[in-house]
Amino acid sequence: LAVEARAGERVLDLGAGVAAVGLCLAARVHGCTIVGIELQPALAALAIRNADLNNTAGHVQTRVHDLADPLPGDLGPFDHVATNPPYLAAAVADPSPNPSKALATVESSADLARWLEVATGALKPAGTLTAIHRSDRLEEIVGHLAALGWGDITVKRLPPAARVLIRARRAARLRRTEASPLVLHRASGGYTDEAEAVLRHAQPLTF
Repeated sequence: LAVEARAGERVLDLGAGVAAVGLCLAARVHGCTIVGIELQPALAALAIRNADLNNTAGHVQTRVHDLADPLPGDLGPFDHVATNPPYLAAAVADPSPNPSKALATVESSADLARWLEVATGALKPAGTLTAIHRSDRLEEIVGHLAALGWGDITVKRLPPAARVLIRARRAARLRRTEASPLVLHRASGGYTDEAEAVLRHAQPLTF
């Protein structure tokens, strides 16, 4: 994962799903705490079960919550936020007939601007925000983050996937950096060595 968490730090995972991010982070960084926020109760129940089965329930927690509403007041500030917002704006989407998949992939009660507003509002002043999204919405994301005061932005592309990783820190002026891309697949098929190190061996995805 690309989140630079350390032992003792707290990470907020917005759109936690079944806790894949939290479980991977807990395996890589022992002693950090991950709180997942998930809209769908069925997915949140799976996330809680996954944490139990992987003996990480003390470090990986999941709550059901709609990001259209303020975050629960007892959560407190976080050192890092990781988020995987729905990729498609409601106005242009052709939703899946599967209701759960449609909610996961198409903006509903909270649009992209709201997701980023909640994420930045949950962070400590020196915190980091890490997001993955479609590359064709990169400029929109950068604009929202800069307006929210998170102008130190690093972009890492993931070819051949049309996805980008974005890391943001607080900055008064916009400063945008392109990190070296992470190539996911070999031309001959299969994952590259760099991708395998992240996927199979719990190595950090560095910017």
